[in-house]
Amino acid sequence: MDDTKIARINELARKSKAEGLTEAEKKEQQLLRQEFLAAVRSSLKSQLDNIDVKEPDGTIVNLGEKYGKKQKN
Repeated sequence: MDDTKIARINELARKSKAEGLTEAEKKEQQLLRQEFLAAVRSSLKSQLDNIDVKEPDGTIVNLGEKYGKKQKN
């Protein structure tokens, strides 16, 4: 997500509080927020997948390898 889209989210939020949004602006705001949340979730997942934890027995476990891939039943 680039800075121009984040600036647009902030601009729409300020306008919403000040005077309200048109229907088109509400839809744009919703889409931008969804895109922003997807980017944040992706970034967090990437960070968590790269964490190594040292177990009490001394082994090192990568959380991405242990929990990152959901198992199918």
